[in-house]
Amino acid sequence: MVSRNEEQQVAQETLPERPAAPEPREPSRKDGPGAERPGRLRRVRAGGRAGWPRTLLALGSGLTLCAAFPPIDIPPLAPVGVAMLALAVLGQGARTGAWLGLLSGVTFFLPVLEGIGAIGPDAWIVLSLVQALYLAPLGACLALVTRLPAWPLWTAAAWVAEELVRGRVPFGGFPWARLAFSQTATPLTPYASVGGAPLVTFLTALAGGLLAYGAHTAYRAHRAGDLRRATRPLAAAVACLAALIGGGLLIPTPTGGEPVTVAVIQGNVPRLGLDFLGQRKAVLNNHVQRTRELAAQVRAGKVPRPELVVWPENASDLDPYTEPDAFNSIDAAVKDVGVPVLVGALTDTPDGSKVENRGIVWDPRTGPGDYYVKRHPVPFGEYLPFRDLLTKMITRFERVPRDFARGDRSGVMRLGPVTIGDVICFEVAYDAETRASAGGAIMVVQTNNATYGKTGIPPQQIAMSRLRAVEHGRTILVAATSGISAIVAPDGRMLDRSGEFVPDIQVRTVPARTARTLADRVGAAPEWALAALAAAAVIAAARRNGSEHDEGNTD
Repeated sequence: MVSRNEEQQVAQETLPERPAAPEPREPSRKDGPGAERPGRLRRVRAGGRAGWPRTLLALGSGLTLCAAFPPIDIPPLAPVGVAMLALAVLGQGARTGAWLGLLSGVTFFLPVLEGIGAIGPDAWIVLSLVQALYLAPLGACLALVTRLPAWPLWTAAAWVAEELVRGRVPFGGFPWARLAFSQTATPLTPYASVGGAPLVTFLTALAGGLLAYGAHTAYRAHRAGDLRRATRPLAAAVACLAALIGGGLLIPTPTGGEPVTVAVIQGNVPRLGLDFLGQRKAVLNNHVQRTRELAAQVRAGKVPRPELVVWPENASDLDPYTEPDAFNSIDAAVKDVGVPVLVGALTDTPDGSKVENRGIVWDPRTGPGDYYVKRHPVPFGEYLPFRDLLTKMITRFERVPRDFARGDRSGVMRLGPVTIGDVICFEVAYDAETRASAGGAIMVVQTNNATYGKTGIPPQQIAMSRLRAVEHGRTILVAATSGISAIVAPDGRMLDRSGEFVPDIQVRTVPARTARTLADRVGAAPEWALAALAAAAVIAAARRNGSEHDEGNTD
């Protein structure tokens, strides 16, 4: 890193010069306890105003961050986007930092969440703006901590703290588009097995902070006409970046395990021309038909016999427990393939008041058995907060006539020869749900992305699955109704990947592993520790800023 004296010099030189002391003047009626003193003037001016260069930097940082995520998918741009926001707020007051953070958030979340527009433009815009609000306090915090020595560290911790809050508040949070999810095939990816997604976010933001520090140091040296003064700080920043990359390359990622042959079914969905009931029947029939095709291919010797089969979420929106046709169709397909199938189905709760989003283990001999109920239903999609009020205001919410029930246990259950850990759809974005399901030897993500069409949402979800594979050292089977279905190796490699809106059958022999990664053992501790570090840095920076103002107020 860099020395404390050098960092203090960096922080001090980012601030505008204090105005010269005013000329003595005669007291006036305006003087008194409420009069504005010279120190007060300095306090206001020290915060600075954003100005167009900083405003453009903030706007550009959001767009740059977006380009790091699928479908554009240029991971090195994530640290660049972080660096641009850090440079935008450097030397500014907290209020200006908050404004610049908000601007960055708007230009980041609007394009990265554009797939939500398939539900409705209002849903997309509102969700994007709500997410952007989280970057306002982040910008304020960055403006404060960049005044401290070693500020790239504190800026990185602040990004983790922002994602911690955004992933939990309100309604259980929405941790989509975390920095870590842009780093699914980079030298930073292996760090996921050490400290999970939060550590990858921290290191991505740290790389961005180091880039910002290097750029600012070079700029100051250029302005001073003495480039030699930047040599040591730049060398330190480059050395830290090299250490981050080298450290990631040295972390081993697992590839071996007990071989298990698996199959993933993507039945596809009809897009037009059927009523609601016809849609549900057609989707179920598509998955039944693909499973029977798999059975025929096995009998013909075209593919190896799988030991387990996975269907996606919503493969049957007809409750197989109460709909005899649905039960018989599923049971016949499972008997035909001759191995247990994980069936995604919607079922009624016993009292009929709610719906359960289930992954059901369906055995060819004994029929439906163990099951997992989605524990994190999506607010405003699978359940309605403030239902009585919202249904009167927004007619689209009539499509959610009943709330989805919450499951009360993890998705670890037996499927054929192995235990699996099931998560359903958006749950793959949540650390707690995926960590709980890592108790299985193979992880499964059942999803239904048909609503979002060919937008950025399905490839972003695949990116999350790839990071989770490395984080937990597990093969991950992603089964989607319409795509993207995939088989991901424990080291994050894509072993198979489907197209979108096409039927697909994937059969592969994959490693089943029970060994736990360090990230599994430490759990959420790194995230909370880094968030606490950020909070301590903000408090220290605020106190330091306050003491400087108090000194400035001394007559």
